[in-house]
Amino acid sequence: MKKLALIAAVLLLAACSNDIQNTEAVRQGVVDYLQQRTADTGLDVNSLVVTVSTVSFEKDVARATVAFSPKSAPGVTGMSMNYVLDRKGDKWVVKGRQINPGTPHGAEQMPPGHPTTGPGR
Repeated sequence: MKKLALIAAVLLLAACSNDIQNTEAVRQGVVDYLQQRTADTGLDVNSLVVTVSTVSFEKDVARATVAFSPKSAPGVTGMSMNYVLDRKGDKWVVKGRQINPGTPHGAEQMPPGHPTTGPGR
């Protein structure tokens, strides 16, 4: 009887560990994506506060708005980006960014006070 209860508990824990439809799992997928691209971007994701503002789940796809702000400047408004992630096993993997309609050339909206980059840039 104890052996059966132990097996049931292990199966229950295994099933619970696969539930990745939560903001922390999505956040980790975005952080992993950014860390993999550090050599290309020069971005140190460890210097940022990364927060999932909104997320929606559709079967094996997650759509998330993720906010970034510098750890070195608390209270400073950063920027946000929209990501589409695919479920790969027990992880979320960034498929790409979702561009906001109405922004020129797919540009993301910059935070208030950010210097302009000039027309057409």
